[in-house]
Amino acid sequence: MISQEESSVKRSLVRTGAALASVLLLGGCAAGTHPGAAAVVGKTEITVGDIDDTSRAVATALGQPLTTSQILGELVNSALVQQITAQRSITVTEAEIVPAMKAVVGDQAAYDKFVKDPVANTFLRDVASAAVGTIKLGGGTGITDPNVQTAQQAGTAVVKDASKNITVDIAPRFGKWTDGTIDGKASGSLSEESAQAKAKREAAEQAQQQQQQPEPQG
Repeated sequence: MISQEESSVKRSLVRTGAALASVLLLGGCAAGTHPGAAAVVGKTEITVGDIDDTSRAVATALGQPLTTSQILGELVNSALVQQITAQRSITVTEAEIVPAMKAVVGDQAAYDKFVKDPVANTFLRDVASAAVGTIKLGGGTGITDPNVQTAQQAGTAVVKDASKNITVDIAPRFGKWTDGTIDGKASGSLSEESAQAKAKREAAEQAQQQQQQPEPQG
């Protein structure tokens, strides 16, 4: 059974776009993705494998899955903000990322679950870094800025304008990138395994079984 604390953590993470990361950004028109890619943001490719791995890790850390659209939306936003801040020579330090990670999930216990898993940790770090980056783009100093909401809003406007020059391509199976968000037509939740991940897993299991078979005695 999902505890109220875990439900609160999930809601906090889903609300990251409104509270910190401002994930509802305006991107370029989707023109197509490479085979095996879930999305391409500028020069950054997000693979189907990335979605599968992140889905399992985040579901374990939260105790329940987020939707594919939520995960992919966060990954796309993180890539956008990373590229825009790099273009403007804005950096986000380790000392800024860790407090933002804790702010995103809302409590120490949830934070500990995320950092124990390398994939979940990377996802949370990227979301937190995007949150701080958005605030800095708006003239703020970080999540502790006394005018953080104003800076966040200003940063969102900066990202909206800058992202018009960054192409965001979403694979059709995951929906379309419309007005800065995934349209929600992605099939299934993050607890479901893609065909690519299933084939990879089955191949690995078969190889393991073959290795375990005793060699014929001559």
